[in-house]
Amino acid sequence: MKLVIITAIKEFEKEIKLQLKQAEVTTFSYREVIGYRDNTEDAFESNWFSSEMNKSESLLFYAFVKKENVDKLFESVNTFNGKQQTLSRIHIAVVNIEKSN
Repeated sequence: MKLVIITAIKEFEKEIKLQLKQAEVTTFSYREVIGYRDNTEDAFESNWFSSEMNKSESLLFYAFVKKENVDKLFESVNTFNGKQQTLSRIHIAVVNIEKSN
């Protein structure tokens, strides 16, 4: 088993749930969270209406996933991100589980 962690803006909720289903992940949890992005490194010209810290309504998904289904999920996320024309994308990470009960 692997622990999969997914973060994204709230607008991607339906797409993430569909991707989980397609990767045969039938059990998962998620929470609404506030995401922050530090804009202090952005060029002044591209950031003159914004504050230094922008926040957005985001989601945090986590699930224990069978090893054989992790690659399906990554491929689906990569395909989705490749089609995005916005700066937002789905972020996914995998953590090895040494023990579980």
